[in-house]
Amino acid sequence: MTMGISTTAGDRKLTIVNPQNLYDPTPNGYSTAVIVPVGARVAYISGQGGQDGTGSLSPDFAVQVEQAYANLRAAIEALGAKPDQVAKLTVFVVDHDMSKLDVLTRNVKAMFGAALPAQTLVPVPKLAIDPMLFEVEAVVMLD
Repeated sequence: MTMGISTTAGDRKLTIVNPQNLYDPTPNGYSTAVIVPVGARVAYISGQGGQDGTGSLSPDFAVQVEQAYANLRAAIEALGAKPDQVAKLTVFVVDHDMSKLDVLTRNVKAMFGAALPAQTLVPVPKLAIDPMLFEVEAVVMLD
């Protein structure tokens, strides 16, 4: 199944591709592949952690994930873009286990709705700052 997602970047569209002969990843909050149209400008957003505006980190994984997605949204909007213009996410999870997937999926679906970007989850032993439990980076189509 191939599905085009309209964006606010003029008449350009990201095209989401979820082949019928592969496992459907959408219940887990991502798409198999996303095509950025020819000639579109692309921005890369650095990893956003769960720090609040003062730099504080909650020790709670779910709170960090929610804050990281709020930080990502702020970075996307600072570029003049919207979440439906995100083509790819890479998430890093400290000491990942299956119990964390529900938190991740809930936050991705809340932010992206049906325009689920391609996504890779990378389990890691630690991140840049010891209390960090989660980080998300993005590739965004600007126009």
